[in-house]
Amino acid sequence: MATSTVMSVRTAAAARERPGERSDRWPDRRPDQRPDRRADRRGGERQGEWEQDVPRDFDAFAAARWGRLVRTAYLLTGDHHEAEDLVQQTLAKVYPHWARVSRLDSPDAYLHRALVNNSFSRHRLRRARHLLMPWVPEQPEPAQTARVEQRSLLLQALVELPPKQRAVVVLRYWEDLSEQQVAEAVGCSVGNVKSQASRGLAKLRDHPALAEYVDGGRRAAVGGEGGPR
Repeated sequence: MATSTVMSVRTAAAARERPGERSDRWPDRRPDQRPDRRADRRGGERQGEWEQDVPRDFDAFAAARWGRLVRTAYLLTGDHHEAEDLVQQTLAKVYPHWARVSRLDSPDAYLHRALVNNSFSRHRLRRARHLLMPWVPEQPEPAQTARVEQRSLLLQALVELPPKQRAVVVLRYWEDLSEQQVAEAVGCSVGNVKSQASRGLAKLRDHPALAEYVDGGRRAAVGGEGGPR
């Protein structure tokens, strides 16, 4: 899936290029990079510039992150096909700037921000009744059915949040990014991230579709329906 998708990204990136720009070549290695002051004294190899295990070529970078990006995009859009399209579009936009992006301290942070910005600009969410379809097995077991139902209800509640609030909740609690990283991705202050996250979680807790699970969790926390034991 990731390999064929990267091929599609190549095509999309080439189509986006302006007249006069080269589109006949997909780099198999990173372009010339700026000197890194932190050199390995033993062999003289450049070190430190590729922190966070960032691959040197764009193909590997995109393929390694495809699955996680699609998951994030799915939580942002509520639709699996639109999520894949959103990720492909985002990677196609990042590719022409890869020589610069690859030199950033955190290319992943740049990619997250590009993904969120694209989700804001598109903002074409499908209806909640379609959320369950990609996840239902042909003959689900009772336990699987319960998990699928809970996930579907959670996604339904998520897509009803305002786009910015939804992005903050997804990046903070599903992607486990720090408040500072979320602020950079969404383009707001850390204080705004805190308030948006707090309001978003409160709306999820109070959502009618999730009331059964929230109340069940509260009862379990105090020892069941009969009260503390």
